[in-house]
Amino acid sequence: MKKHVHGGNVYQYKNCLDFSANCNPLGTPEAVKQAIRSSLDTLSDYPQVGCSALREAIGAYEKVDPSQIICGNGAAELIFSLCRAVKPKKALLPAPTFAEYQQALESTGCEIRTYYLQEQNTFALQKDYLEALEKDVDIAFLCNPNNPTGILTERELLLEVLEQCRKRGILLVVDECFLDFIEKPEDYTLKEKLFEYTNLFLLKAFTKRYAMAGVRLGYGISSNQELLERMERMTQPWNVSSPAQAAGIAALGEKEYVEQGRQLVFGEKDYLMAEMKKMGLQVYPSRANYIFFRGPENLFAECVKRNLLIRDCSNYEGLGAGYYRVAVKRHGDNEKLILGLKDILKGC
Repeated sequence: MKKHVHGGNVYQYKNCLDFSANCNPLGTPEAVKQAIRSSLDTLSDYPQVGCSALREAIGAYEKVDPSQIICGNGAAELIFSLCRAVKPKKALLPAPTFAEYQQALESTGCEIRTYYLQEQNTFALQKDYLEALEKDVDIAFLCNPNNPTGILTERELLLEVLEQCRKRGILLVVDECFLDFIEKPEDYTLKEKLFEYTNLFLLKAFTKRYAMAGVRLGYGISSNQELLERMERMTQPWNVSSPAQAAGIAALGEKEYVEQGRQLVFGEKDYLMAEMKKMGLQVYPSRANYIFFRGPENLFAECVKRNLLIRDCSNYEGLGAGYYRVAVKRHGDNEKLILGLKDILKGC
């Protein structure tokens, strides 16, 4: 397993414009900041166990029953508590994908099988994935759109995967954290399948949608009450702080902000991809709020010299040196990235 390195390391790379973390380019909503400030008066009290008010708000937002929701200290905590609750013996993971799935599974002693996404297919999931869902697999993780590639798994294939998992007794975990930044998320979410498939668990987070990475707040959705109860038993009771719960409730009211962020991403992503292709970079067809591409092996270091922080993806399983990811930001910031890349590539 490769070393765990993540985007957003602004503490090591100070004074850099951060393109390595993929959050809403509009920044944290003011209402969220105010909710956190207001919550400070209750810091002497323990947070509400079970996050009932927050789950009610999430339920209204997602149009699901609050009893189907579990909240966590970011989606990452839920991945770990899910693996501890299930205690799978064998898991199937695509590669490349989000590293925490593997880390959480390995922490329970689970054997991991890897389905390698192929570059010739632009790293898209193929139909032969269905064959990899063997009967001795207990759990399978998919990220849609995938991280770091931004590639979507088409709905028809997703539904085939879900049905295959049900037939073979496999828990399917679908990470929809970046689905908010595609043009028609309703065409890809599996929420309406929750009642029909008790072997389905969806992961969501506030981190990307509301630029709340420092708050640490995520949630899972499932109709499997037994699974949710087991997860709760694996989680310490005050895992979501009072400021985080207040911030989440405030964030869910920011509908205009979310749509503005989405529209900004759509336009700026087209700009970035077009400019990067003009430079001769290999740009993959990401549908998320980030761009996955290939470039010179020294690109990360050269960007840092120019106070630009990009995501070096060489530590992802299934990738190597020369693969990168950049977030879509505001136009002025994106122009700085393009100027920096042009300057670097001029000398290559």
